Amino acid sequence: MKVAVLDDYQHVALSYPYWATLPAGVSVVPFHEHVPPADLPALLEPFDVVVAMRERTPLPGSLLAALPRLRLIVTAGMGNASIDLAAARARGITVCGTASAGSSTVELTWALLLALVRGIPAADASLRAGRWQAGSLPGADLAGATLGVIGLGRLGSQVAAVARAFGMRVVAWSANLTAGRAAECGAEPVTLTELLSTSDIVTVHMRLSGRTRGLLGAPELASMKPTAYLVNTSRGPIVDQRALIGALTEGRLAGAGLDVYDLEPLPADHPLLSAPNTVLTPHLGYVSRRTFDVFFRDMVADIAAFHAGEPVRVIG
Repeated sequence: MKVAVLDDYQHVALSYPYWATLPAGVSVVPFHEHVPPADLPALLEPFDVVVAMRERTPLPGSLLAALPRLRLIVTAGMGNASIDLAAARARGITVCGTASAGSSTVELTWALLLALVRGIPAADASLRAGRWQAGSLPGADLAGATLGVIGLGRLGSQVAAVARAFGMRVVAWSANLTAGRAAECGAEPVTLTELLSTSDIVTVHMRLSGRTRGLLGAPELASMKPTAYLVNTSRGPIVDQRALIGALTEGRLAGAGLDVYDLEPLPADHPLLSAPNTVLTPHLGYVSRRTFDVFFRDMVADIAAFHAGEPVRVIG
């Protein structure tokens, strides 16, 4: 059995000890660069198992049809919108997932937010260039400010809890948010329009779907205060990227902290990279030691169970 581990960008997959427990005859090959879709059929043709790290590489039906040897897909987490589950089922390919761990995305949200409102990247660069408190305006304060949380689920509610520790007012919106759920999380339920127009910082914590794609477009961004900041650690297409770049470039938004993008990896010439007042990270929300430990532990267990004829954590 040959196992391909995709998108091991940081060369860390095989540093976890679990792989050594796989049965004899199972070989594991990590790939450290993102592979263009056109190159995937030839690359993956020799493999019986493909291990996908979240949604870094889409596995559509057209690709699965070109991989007659493929018998098992293992994905990090128990859901992956980039895998065509129906096509996998039709071809007899088993898809298994893993548990998730910790609150690394919540922590990254606050890392981006704090770096953004206090201008930390610019201050760091200025200091290294020999300038002392030069070239930047005073940072914003969180105490007494309003945080607008779009999506008050598992992650959004944890972000709200941290906001309260900072002394912030928290308002929240989602299509199905109830007053009871908002109160439980220490937030005030408001309309999306009210959230955008009154918040000093807006943070997005929703799944990407037909309803949420383009949720924050040009009209919604225009309704935000010009002194407000936007943070997105969910999925890039929830925010209209072109409209966001325009708002930032024209000074209609104070700044944006982003971990997710329409196209990933982000091309080297992408206009977001030169947009003003941005803090950008390369989709690191789930990239933490503890989360990876859980992912790789369960991935290996999935492969071993499938090898023994008793698949576990089967998706779909």
